Amino acid sequence: MSDEATGAVPGPDGLLRCGWGLSAEDYREYHDTEWGRPVHGDDPLFERVSLEAFQSGLSWITILRRREGFRAAFAGFRISEVAGFGPADTERLLQDAGIIRNRAKIEATVANARAALELDGGLDALIWRYAADPDRPAPRTLAEVPAVTAESTALAKELKKRGFRFVGPTTAYALMQACGLVDDHLADCHVRTSGAAGRPAGT
Repeated sequence: MSDEATGAVPGPDGLLRCGWGLSAEDYREYHDTEWGRPVHGDDPLFERVSLEAFQSGLSWITILRRREGFRAAFAGFRISEVAGFGPADTERLLQDAGIIRNRAKIEATVANARAALELDGGLDALIWRYAADPDRPAPRTLAEVPAVTAESTALAKELKKRGFRFVGPTTAYALMQACGLVDDHLADCHVRTSGAAGRPAGT
């Protein structure tokens, strides 16, 4: 049986985890300390929006392993600074081996920073408006975890309306999962059973 069918899987430490969290050490750390935990703040959420956009068409581990490179390249994902990037910055970033050198995604990140600056109330308030019902039943297997929901479709539509790019419903749902707007840790996963998923990311 695949991990999708069997649900949470025991790791070398004996703790049960969502199967994907055991496929690499980078994933284990991310799964245990960040994924599914609430992320707040305009700049931190802008970082996650940006990284999810860069992930489109790639594996998430590719992004995780370049995360510090992205942070260095995009001024720590400070919205006010990235919004001021111009053509010279785009060309600089296209030569930066520490990130994914994709012109459309680089230009989208700058455009998204400018769109974020225009939001009344900020990016945090907009994104968290679409949080899923906290009482939604916990998935027991990965096969029960959706790729798109009504909330992610609505969030993507709202972001696009505000001028954001690379924010389709699937990307929006990945963002919701990563930032704790929905808890998709499996029912038996130790992060969920310990209550850790409700804590802020990194704690």
